[in-house]
Amino acid sequence: MSRRTLDSSKNNKPMNYRAEQHCLHIQPVSVSEKVTRGQVSSTVLSNALSKIVATGVLSAGLLLSACTTQTMSDTSELGGSKVINMGSTDYKSVTFVPAGSYVHGAFDESAAEITAYHPATKHSFIVNAQNKKVDVLDMSDIYKPVLVRSLAVDDVGSVVNSVAIQGDMVALAVQANVKTDRGHVVLYDANTLQRIKTIEVGALPDMVAFTHDGQYLLVANEGEPDDNYKVDAEGSISIINLKDRLNPTVKTATFTPFNNQKAQLLKAGVRIFGKKADGSMSSVAEDLEPEYIAVDQDNKTAYISLQENNAIAIVDIASAQVKDIKALGAKDHSKVGNELDVSNKDDAINITTWPIMGMYMPDSIAYYSVNGKEYIVTANEGDAREWGNFKEEIGFNDVKTDPAVFNRTACHNMECGDKKALGKIDFSASMGDNNGDGIYEALYSFGARSFSIWDAHNLATPVYDSGSFMAKYIAQKYPKNFNASNDKNDFDNRSDNKVVEPEGVTIGKVGSQTIAFVGLERISSVMAFDVTNPKAVRFLGEINTRTFDDNKLKAAEKGSAPANADGDLGPEGLTFISAQNSPSGKPLLLVGFEVSGSSRIFELDFSTAAAK
Repeated sequence: MSRRTLDSSKNNKPMNYRAEQHCLHIQPVSVSEKVTRGQVSSTVLSNALSKIVATGVLSAGLLLSACTTQTMSDTSELGGSKVINMGSTDYKSVTFVPAGSYVHGAFDESAAEITAYHPATKHSFIVNAQNKKVDVLDMSDIYKPVLVRSLAVDDVGSVVNSVAIQGDMVALAVQANVKTDRGHVVLYDANTLQRIKTIEVGALPDMVAFTHDGQYLLVANEGEPDDNYKVDAEGSISIINLKDRLNPTVKTATFTPFNNQKAQLLKAGVRIFGKKADGSMSSVAEDLEPEYIAVDQDNKTAYISLQENNAIAIVDIASAQVKDIKALGAKDHSKVGNELDVSNKDDAINITTWPIMGMYMPDSIAYYSVNGKEYIVTANEGDAREWGNFKEEIGFNDVKTDPAVFNRTACHNMECGDKKALGKIDFSASMGDNNGDGIYEALYSFGARSFSIWDAHNLATPVYDSGSFMAKYIAQKYPKNFNASNDKNDFDNRSDNKVVEPEGVTIGKVGSQTIAFVGLERISSVMAFDVTNPKAVRFLGEINTRTFDDNKLKAAEKGSAPANADGDLGPEGLTFISAQNSPSGKPLLLVGFEVSGSSRIFELDFSTAAAK
């Protein structure tokens, strides 16, 4: 989906990440263990962690514990701020401390989306789709970010979709005034904010990402159809060679070589099903829609999410060729650990198994490596197609289903088509009728309601998936606003429709630990996980600034109060800032919130403390 992408500057050249201070916010424990606040034995904790290692799924029981502080040594000075060397300390939790925010525009107008940061000037760059600009903020005082100026590109095209920074170069992805025409990348000097170059790329450039060495700039050209589905532009990846930065050259990695491989791709599980207004089927190159880019540590290979196609493309950067397309498959929600709430009409929290599948369909992805092993992290949002008269979504009662699969036993003593069962959730019409007899043997929903970690060299099945953890966590912490949307505070509002929607993911290195930050678009939380060992992932903490106050929300909608009066809503772009590059000397997370039109800075306090 256009403009559903995140900045990639955090994946640029490796840094020595540092942090300080130390509050155990949340500690995972076994569901079966009944604990009270601050009362968990080392035996319980050990057992819980053992279960995480064994199952690869974080438990839903969560202990909220008191904050403690810890004194650390090996300090250094950075820009007048103390920076603490993380070393090999094992951090078990993180507290997100809200610092400053800036409201970029009106409520629900996409005034703050993708984020990036330039350490030398301490400036953040925020895509403001409402004003069709990129806002540049001075973050020298993280509690009082100040607008420096906005970068306007209306002479080049229409909406800015993405921003990335490498060294002193800023890149903006700008779509054409006619969405299916070729777009542009606009380069700026990060210090002077002067425009350097405008470069033509493919249709609907949706994300830009530099290689870590700054030699190449990659562009995901999504190539969405027009609104009437009369024209379906081809998806592609532009690869801009920046070795001569005043005279960059462009190559395009296209999917046209796969046009004659449609049958093989379909058999492998790649979703290729677009149908234009005139009844003709889209070609493979037209159907594939590049969404997000992750670059490996050697700057040789790029991984490209194809969200609507539920696949990842693998691109050789130097030759600008798509080497392979890997289908991601689906998770089985009938299995324990993959439970979900499927109905917004039961007036209840009902997280349980159901006889359906969930396609991963990641929006943003990220790359990291540990001990020579390479991994891809995916935020499994999900997205259905709807262009012109073409609509992919179907309901349970719209089709015939196999009674051997869909029956009262599988649907908890209810008719599966009941609105309190599977009668409200949407499925894909393009999958599930395995033999073409008009009867669906399987039903596939959109998104996996989780984040996953994959072996970069074997994308057949996840190394780790968070299962039902996000749903159970939200149910416990926000029971009165369970599955609320980002523009409504109503209880159970999104249970039938992708729920929290994990959309954004970014990776940060803190000492020897690799941390994944995942943005949950609908409930508006950001979660942190230690993914250093993909087979023993640890939940570290969560932040949500919304107050769930309907009066404040209505005032924000009407414009009589700031757009983030009810809190920061709809996290879109996430950028990790190391302590070394932070204005405060502590690691930061910069987040763009699409619905509240606000960008927010969070200080990250990592802790070794256990619950007391």
